[in-house]
Amino acid sequence: MKGHYSLFLLVLFFISFSPENSSAQKFIHPGIGQTSADLEYMKKQVLAGEQPWKDAFDRLKAATNLQFEVKPHTHVLRGSYGKPNIGGDDLSKGSDLAYNCAIMWYITNEKAYAEKAIEIINAWSPVIWDFDYNDAKLLAGWTGHQLCNAAEILRYADSGWQQKDIDRFTEMMMTVYYPLMRFYYPQANGNWDGAIINSILAIAIFTDNREMFDNAINHFLHAPVNGSIFKYIYPSGQCQESMRDQAHVQLGLGEFAGAAKTAYTQGVDLFSIANNRIALGYEYTAGFLLGHKPHCYGTISDRATKIRDDYEYVYRHYASQGIELPFTKQAADSIRTKAHRSLLTAYRAPSGKTINKQAKPVASPIAYPAGAMEKAVTKAASNAVLVNPGQSIQEALDKVAAKNGWVIATAGLHTLPTTLKIPSGVTLSGEGLATVLFLDPKSGVRDAIVNAANDLHDFTICDLVVEGAADSDPGSDPNSRRSYRSTANRGEIMFLGQYDGPMKNITLRNITVRNCTYNGVFISGATNLNVICCDFNENGASVVPGPKLQHNLLLSHCTNVSIKDSRMDTSPHGSGIALTSCTDVTVTNCELARNAWFGLLVTESKKISISGSLIEANDHSGIMVQYLYRVNFRPDRF
Repeated sequence: MKGHYSLFLLVLFFISFSPENSSAQKFIHPGIGQTSADLEYMKKQVLAGEQPWKDAFDRLKAATNLQFEVKPHTHVLRGSYGKPNIGGDDLSKGSDLAYNCAIMWYITNEKAYAEKAIEIINAWSPVIWDFDYNDAKLLAGWTGHQLCNAAEILRYADSGWQQKDIDRFTEMMMTVYYPLMRFYYPQANGNWDGAIINSILAIAIFTDNREMFDNAINHFLHAPVNGSIFKYIYPSGQCQESMRDQAHVQLGLGEFAGAAKTAYTQGVDLFSIANNRIALGYEYTAGFLLGHKPHCYGTISDRATKIRDDYEYVYRHYASQGIELPFTKQAADSIRTKAHRSLLTAYRAPSGKTINKQAKPVASPIAYPAGAMEKAVTKAASNAVLVNPGQSIQEALDKVAAKNGWVIATAGLHTLPTTLKIPSGVTLSGEGLATVLFLDPKSGVRDAIVNAANDLHDFTICDLVVEGAADSDPGSDPNSRRSYRSTANRGEIMFLGQYDGPMKNITLRNITVRNCTYNGVFISGATNLNVICCDFNENGASVVPGPKLQHNLLLSHCTNVSIKDSRMDTSPHGSGIALTSCTDVTVTNCELARNAWFGLLVTESKKISISGSLIEANDHSGIMVQYLYRVNFRPDRF
């Protein structure tokens, strides 16, 4: 079998990773946001008047209102964007204040702070029965880890919190919070599961529940849809919500980093995995907020760009490992004079170990970037026919057919009135990302682009986007329009031969095909097929003929195929690449990630080579080779 051993080690890592045999360890207490050594170091620095601790303490003291009126609710309701909101704000403000008071109590030993924190926790514990409405799990995720952090400090710092009240708080966590959160909610945007993981880890530590702790760690690493760190932060550092707005991105990063911080307190390192993936996410986002423009698959949102108070601990953690994060540091620097609790709790007690400088995490160079670029990559012929939005691409293609002619679809939205039929001997090009081909849903047909004849040959399509969603407007939340949420049957490029041989010499270069419920690209019976630097993502949902049969790229009965420098990601019910009865296929320097089925599915095929590729976060496995009829599979001939 050809290929790089590193590929299979990567796949093996995600199958077998067990965070330092965490089930064999006992929990340390206090041990959620900080250890006892961390708390003591924080207290020492404040009392010594050291900066920035002293000023952060003064700001925390000013923000901690001991006159706050505690208003517990039996039924807490929080709808989307806070409508309705009954008890939600009371719980959020209360949990935040309880944590503030616990920190103040630990530093000052002033009983009033401990009493206020205990008052808040004891008021809510016997009263709340449940959460309801759209944001129920999210609200529990936001508040659960704050309450547990407060409770952990109070419990182990001789605060006077009585055992009967500790038991009642534990009952609330285990009968109200945990039942709501234990099944997570990866179908939502990823900030939800980041918060839920954060709180479940905190509950697990407070209740000494190792099984619960391990379950949350497993979800952090392996959750489907949007729920894991690999589904939320891509190898480039782009985040699942980067196209939505930067407030939600920072919320998600902060919750995943918060979960990693809690795990690290217990000796489980989630920060360093996958080339310091959390660092990549922070650097990508902080860089954008500071005025740099990273490559984004989709349009990165410039909404809600205020820098949140989520950077200090991440910067400090990586600095303690000898890793420089320049953008994260700048973001932390910019808000440090306003921060209080986040700053006080950002420092670990000095380990005394020598810090060895490590390389800065960099975005994965594998298939990055891929797809249509800002401008066309392929140089067009001087006599190319230009087609503006509203004009007929079909007429232009037919005009230059069999003449090695060029047709350029200029920048803009080209709504296809019906299926575009591709003749031989032509190149269809765009002007980059701004050229979008969109099949009119009113056409009543499924496929956007097909072969005009069974012997399609010498055809190239390059430098454009083929949009498969039922609406050409991407909206502000990409998760709300993911293809698995659509009931429409939409396919994009379908080149289907009737037998081996006639269909040949086909090239797909720098094109983006996305959001199809059917296959994004389906080619059968082709010889000499090249897929170069393409981005096929979010294709293959649960439409007829059913899930696991549609993919980002499906090739059947094809020979002499080269797929390189391409990204085949996030098929909601299928695989990145699926090969059926194919021969002589090479997959080189490709990213096959976050697909619900497999990264690469090989069925009844031979002479398949994959090398230099990044395969991660596919829900079943990275590579699946299956022979349903031919049972004499030999790996050395794969």
